[in-house]
Amino acid sequence: MAENYLDTKGRIFDIQRFSIHDGKGIRTIVFLKGCVLRCKWCCNPESQEYKIQTMMVQGKPKTIGRDVTVREVLETVVKDRPYYRRSSGGMTLSGGESLCQPEFCTALLRGAKELGITTALESMACADYSVIEKILPYLDQYLMDIKHTDPQKHKEFTGKSNELMMENARKVAASGATELIIRVPVIPTFNATESEIEGIAKFAASLPGVKKLHLLPYHRLGQDKYDGLGRTYEMKHIVPPTTEEMNKLLRAAQRVSGLDCQIGG
Repeated sequence: MAENYLDTKGRIFDIQRFSIHDGKGIRTIVFLKGCVLRCKWCCNPESQEYKIQTMMVQGKPKTIGRDVTVREVLETVVKDRPYYRRSSGGMTLSGGESLCQPEFCTALLRGAKELGITTALESMACADYSVIEKILPYLDQYLMDIKHTDPQKHKEFTGKSNELMMENARKVAASGATELIIRVPVIPTFNATESEIEGIAKFAASLPGVKKLHLLPYHRLGQDKYDGLGRTYEMKHIVPPTTEEMNKLLRAAQRVSGLDCQIGG
């Protein structure tokens, strides 16, 4: 890390202000470049590669990715401090997988906390626990994706098995260091059955201190990005789940877990 942690450099591809997703209240979401997974349904394919890319957007080339310091990011984040105070909001790190840039991720969270801004991390926990352990003192809310309980099916759809993520979920929960919320992207052909959602919900309920489970319905909002990157979107034949189907899965999760379950989040 840089001698002054505010000068720590990292690579982002967007900062989204005034979001009401990915954490409590009104949020500023910082999207970091780079991911170790290759989820077939990923709605941010421009996040997967760490390198700076060119993506065609509405027929025009757009540069995706820029190098910034923690100080520069926080200059944007603090602009919305009045909204954070009124809504209990703050800064959320997303991606990609923020833990792929561990020093930058830690420094961003530390900087926000030292400014009195609450923090959240949207993450798959796909990193050594030693990396996660360093961010926990600066993290108020961990929004952790648990996509499936079956290692082989997880690998088939994301490129990696799930043992590391599930073990990290257990360790974060046992630490009691932050509020841990389990989030499940609900993807037809992957995990959108009652038995599969029940399996994830039971796992979530087994984690000490976990009270909330969010089911995030599959959508195709990122499909055009694949064309813009010259890539093939493998899930174009998949139809998003209906409201009725999502409610059925919600009831299944509630039935076996006793958690505060909701659709979206």
